Amino acid sequence: MKFISEYRDSRSAEAVANAIRHEARRNYTFMEVCGGHTAAIHRFGIPSILPPEIKLLSGPGCPVCVTPLSYVNKAVAFSLERDVIITSFGDLIRVPGSSSSLWDAKASGADVRIVISALDAVDLAAANPDKKVVFMGIGFETTAPGTAAAINRAAGEGLKNFCVLSGHKIMPPAMEAVIREGTAIDGFICPGHVAAITGSSVFDFIPRKYGLGCVVSGFEPADILLSILMLVRQVNSSAPACEIEYSRVVTAEGNLKAKALMNKVFQPEDSVWRGLGSISLSGLGIHDAFRYYDASVLFDGLTGEEEGEENPSCLCGEVLRGRKRPSDCRLFAKSCTPENPAGACMVSSEGACNAFYRFKKDA
Repeated sequence: MKFISEYRDSRSAEAVANAIRHEARRNYTFMEVCGGHTAAIHRFGIPSILPPEIKLLSGPGCPVCVTPLSYVNKAVAFSLERDVIITSFGDLIRVPGSSSSLWDAKASGADVRIVISALDAVDLAAANPDKKVVFMGIGFETTAPGTAAAINRAAGEGLKNFCVLSGHKIMPPAMEAVIREGTAIDGFICPGHVAAITGSSVFDFIPRKYGLGCVVSGFEPADILLSILMLVRQVNSSAPACEIEYSRVVTAEGNLKAKALMNKVFQPEDSVWRGLGSISLSGLGIHDAFRYYDASVLFDGLTGEEEGEENPSCLCGEVLRGRKRPSDCRLFAKSCTPENPAGACMVSSEGACNAFYRFKKDA
């Protein structure tokens, strides 16, 4: 398949790996900030063919993983209200809140349904005018345009029983937070799907302000290895820059129509990230002009349980900051598994703990 098979060719991947071995002059630490990259790196066994000088860290790139307890608690509280249908992507319903999850609420009789897109939730609202349909809007700039399209469509159709609990977040402020808190890295493998929407230019401030390289990467083995090679060369030449490896999809300016729709429906707001705390202007709240479709307004005062404490034995927050590896957690692969997750990083297929568990490599 064009643009896939050639990037999975073992000979091409080995050639790039050999180039990395040849050009590595010191120790390097690079962080990926995309759950898709985390999964691909371990699915394809990338660490096993890298020289020992290259260390890869997983950062806050899994949208389900960075969703805080407070968001899950709200979702559970909404689900227990009368005549409410909760709609969500599949992974989120198993993320534990302070004492329960949407999965638990569903088992107790709440109407919780998995959808493929936010537009499915709009269709559900149109088909059930006597119910309030709430869409759990999580994800980064990749999924935010779909939620924006759903809200825009609901407004255009005059639907009064559809709303969104927005937990959408934007990536650059989180990357800056990782840098500022002192995580020792030499560069970022930047998220290709995010950059397809935003454009690579949103990462330009990182080499300019912090002297760290950025390479926007695709998701196949050769993509990831080429991105690592590009970062090695940036470090070796002391010339940090924001480069695009994933040029078959990503441009500097991004998807202008998608960005315009996001700007129409959303406005920046402070947001809490699991493991990183509150980060200024890192979230996407629903714009005042679409206030009627904001579940936080519609269910005003209904917040669910108090935030409470994360499971003190779970190191998900430390993993998301690049401070710990999954195997550092005493719960990993013991009491915490994909079938019985203790933390969000084990729930999602894009979570570091889940990926390490499934592929059992380099944990």
